[in-house]
Amino acid sequence: MNTYATIKTQTVEAANGVTYAYRDLGEDGAQRPLVLLQHFRGNLDNWDPALIDVLAAGRRVITFDNRGVGATTGTTPDTVTAMAEDAIAFIAALDLGSVDLLGFSLGSFVAQEIALIRPNLVRRVVLASSAPQGASGMHGWSPQVVAAVGGETASAEGYVGIFFTRPENATAAGRVFGTRTEGHDAPATWSTAVAQYDAVTRWGIPNHALLQRVQGITQPVFVANGDSDPMILPRYSHLLAGLLPDATVKIYPDAAHGFLFQHHEQFAADVAAFLDR
Repeated sequence: MNTYATIKTQTVEAANGVTYAYRDLGEDGAQRPLVLLQHFRGNLDNWDPALIDVLAAGRRVITFDNRGVGATTGTTPDTVTAMAEDAIAFIAALDLGSVDLLGFSLGSFVAQEIALIRPNLVRRVVLASSAPQGASGMHGWSPQVVAAVGGETASAEGYVGIFFTRPENATAAGRVFGTRTEGHDAPATWSTAVAQYDAVTRWGIPNHALLQRVQGITQPVFVANGDSDPMILPRYSHLLAGLLPDATVKIYPDAAHGFLFQHHEQFAADVAAFLDR
């Protein structure tokens, strides 16, 4: 039986000339495929295998490296809109039809943009550790966060400090950083990190007029975060949910940016309930 820690990486060439690396777990059925969009500097290996395995118990789950990230070809773009267009090209290359989206952190910005650019492609959306474009206070990260995850050399220790509130809550880090024994993805490069941070910063330039854009996302949306996220504060989850026409919000206790890994069983159950309702 395949698990996320053992399943092989596949590739597909899209119409935009990019060859995308992806992993595909679970079975096609009555449910739409669930496409996952990854965080800053993250690649295929940086999803928690335990979370993916639970999500894939009832549906097909697809993770992928967007353009220029990990083993995917091309150059990483420096805007969320371009990342969304590249993700749309990947979905089209797999001929998935309508999908559900789960975007985490930077991936949640991309998920919003996909739903706005190509609304007929998206049935439901899960936004983890997210914020709307143009919100005040989102223009760059705090020095603490930049020091932990924004340096030229990324470290597991830096991510643990931002993703988890305290050491005893960081057991998921061992799964994320140490479960896969072969077939590892290529790490994100420094040029990818710079381009992605430029995209994050552009997204956060204060512009309250842009807050109206998310009202165009009419699909049901589940917004979630940890109560102690230092990277994207939980107040942005409430702001985002309040702006969306059809949204529910949940804040997970004693959890930071990686709440979905720490609370993987509960989060997966909440996602399944939301997608199946």
